[in-house]
Order: sequence, then C-alpha cells, then structure tokens
Amino acid sequence: MLSHSEILSVLDMLRNEHLDLRTVTLGISLLDCASDDIHRFTAKIYDRITRKAEKLVALCDNLGEKYGIPVVNKRVSVSPIAVAAAPFSSEEMIAIAQTLDKAARTVNVDFIGGFSALVEKGMAAGDRALMEALPHALACTERVCASINVASTRAGINMDAILLLGRQIKTAAVLSAERDGIACAKLCVFANIPQDIPFMAGAYLGVGMADAVINVGVSGPGVVKKAIDRALESQPHLDLQQISELIKRTAYKVTRAGELIGREVADQLGVRFGAVDLSLAPTPNVGDSVGEIFQSLGLLSIGVPGSTAALALLNDAVKKGGAFASSNVGGLSGAFIPVSEDLNISESARKGYLSLEKLEAMTSVCSVGLDMVAIPGETSAETLAALMADEMAIGVINKKTTATRLIPVPGKEAGDHAFFGGLLGESTILAVNNARGENLFVRRGGLIPSPIHSLIN
Repeated sequence: MLSHSEILSVLDMLRNEHLDLRTVTLGISLLDCASDDIHRFTAKIYDRITRKAEKLVALCDNLGEKYGIPVVNKRVSVSPIAVAAAPFSSEEMIAIAQTLDKAARTVNVDFIGGFSALVEKGMAAGDRALMEALPHALACTERVCASINVASTRAGINMDAILLLGRQIKTAAVLSAERDGIACAKLCVFANIPQDIPFMAGAYLGVGMADAVINVGVSGPGVVKKAIDRALESQPHLDLQQISELIKRTAYKVTRAGELIGREVADQLGVRFGAVDLSLAPTPNVGDSVGEIFQSLGLLSIGVPGSTAALALLNDAVKKGGAFASSNVGGLSGAFIPVSEDLNISESARKGYLSLEKLEAMTSVCSVGLDMVAIPGETSAETLAALMADEMAIGVINKKTTATRLIPVPGKEAGDHAFFGGLLGESTILAVNNARGENLFVRRGGLIPSPIHSLIN
C-alpha cells in the first residue's frame, strides 16, 4: 500500500515530472491466418488487426483522462511475419508490410511491430524472404517496424544473418536518404529477444503467447531525476546505496500506475494482460532524459568515466523496485540509452563526451544496446556487421538481451547532424573505427558457437 506522502508524490509526478505510460501495445496472433494465397493472407491479417485493435486508441485515451496519466503511444505487435507468412516471396513480403501499414493507419496506432524473423541458428525460406524484403518494406511504409533475432545464449551468433543485415541496412539507408536513412531506425537487431516487448522497434508477439495480449511499457526518467534532485537538496551527503533505495521506491510507484492502466485496458478489450516492461525510456523532450539522471548522480555527462557504474546502479534499482510492484514483469526492463531519442545523450555525443566505444561498454549493463546511433554513411556493410556482432556477443556471453539500431546516414560524416523527427529525435553522427576497411572475420560467416554456460540442463 502507498502511504499518504507517497500518494501526494505520485500526484506531483503527474503535474510536474513527465509521468506517463509510455506505451500500451496490443499483441495479436496471426498464425491462424496462414494461407499460400497472398491476397487471402493479406485480407485475413488486415481484418484480424482492425477488428482486434479497433477500440485500442480510444480506450487508452479515455483511461488516460480517467486516471490523469497520459498513454503516450498506442501500438500493435503481431506474430513474426517470417513464420506467419513463410510460403511467400520477398516481393510478397513487401505487400504484407504495406498491408500492416494500412491496418495501423486504420486503427490509428503509432507503430505496428512484428515484421520479424528469428534466425539465431539458421534461416528458413520465409526468414530469408523477409530479410531480403527489409529495405523496401521499411522505406515504403510509415508505421511498420522490424526486428531480427540473430543470436542467443543457447544457439550462438548467426554471422551469415548478420552480414546479410549489414548489406540490407546500407540499402535501407540509401532508399530513405532524403530523411537521413530513417528506414534503418525501424529495424532492431537482437540477441536473446524477449517475446513480450511493448517498445518499438523490437515489439512482436512471441509464438508461445496467447491469441491476444496487452503489454505495457512504463517510463519516467524525469520522475527519477526529480526524485534524486529533491533528495539531494535536503540531504546532500546521501551515498550511492541510499540513492539506489530512492530509485527503487520511485520505480515502484511508476510501475504500479502503469500496471493499473494496463490491466484495465486488457479487461475492457477482453484480452489477457501480459507484462509490464519496466524500462526507463527517454524522449527528445527537455526533462524526460536518462542522460540527465547521470548528471544528478554527480557526473559531468553520460560517457565520462563512471558512466558504466552509474548505469549499472540505475538499471538494477529500476528492476528491483519495479519487480516488487508487479506480478508480471517482462520485456526489456531497465534503462534505455538511445542516442538520438534522448536530448541529453545526443548533446553528450555532440560535445565528444560519449564515443561509440564507450557506448558499447555501457551496453553490457543497460537494457538494450547501440540504440538509435547515427554513423557515417560511408560505413561499409562489413563494418556494420562487425558492430552488430560485437553487440550480440555481449548479450550471448552475459545471458542478457542486447540489440542494435544503427543508422548509416547517406552523404554525412562524423560530426555532422542527423534529424529524424518526432520521437526518434536527432543526433550528432558518431565516428566509427575502420569504416572503410575490409573485415575478413565477418566474411567468413557461419555460426559462432554458443558459450559453455548454455549447457544448463
């Protein structure tokens, strides 16, 4: 139960500290829409999505008004299209992506995720067709998001898939060059992808989940920062253990508010409630930044020495506080550090405090990985593949989820500025080591075997 003072602090979060429910995501299974006729299949998935999600946006808006907690994003995720649409060619996969985009516009959700494949141990025909379709599918749609799982602790790292994705990311960037390669911002490459992510671009409905399910993503970096600042004003000598306890209590309150709305949305839609993703997800708005939390903790900027330790503290405290508040925790759950989506992190990159190498080191303790990172357009497909392989290795060895959203911005160099707009924000382009060089390592292909600690049966 919340005490009287805690209830008042939640009300203050609503008024002054950017407390919101970052996303309510309705997962919809498309597996029983299976067909070998492309017209029948697209008609069935359009009908399924528009019927299931018809009331989602209005319901979230009404509940946001009822509780005074806005639901910022309303989204849909679907079964991995590489599985549901396995018989189809790459050209037909593009038509499927356009159908998903049309359905998303009809029900007025912000994004639809699930143009996805799970290829950690090899690529089937449907997987390969979807991956070949990725550049055109993402460039010709507005709301479709894609995710590819190329590695897992159990299976190892599929280097053939990673090298193919390096080439496809380059093509996607060229096809959306007039918008600084924005198509790449809708593709997330994973190791150890969860089945219940509500956040984009990684969201999809896992094959082991119910026919329809609501997953919610809470946020609140501004709330955490203000809580730390308030405490240090009155008690400037708090140590890091005491600050960790403060973050835990704050995460608890934010999570309780998120689960309350998520369960009511599920009840009114007549579907199952899935999980709460506890992630601290920033936006480009002032006061809604994960990067600013680092400054409240006493660092000059994210990226300077001490940043990895500070992120480890933050991530652990958020998980502990949120897990106690909810009986259904899932998704990624922790702290996101997407460079372009966080105004403070983007500014740290511009000033040179945050390098690509330091960012990679920090991903060993954060929720995701190299997220929304703009890099020079001349970066080769092999170098892109090598960057992805390094990030996947961090996830595989540490038994955690890692991911990349890398954006090689056509015609721009390190130090230039990329602008994506809206939630995706803007960023200084980070330098990449050996952007032009050959990489015989990634060209060897094959499977990097799973680590010995995968043998846990």
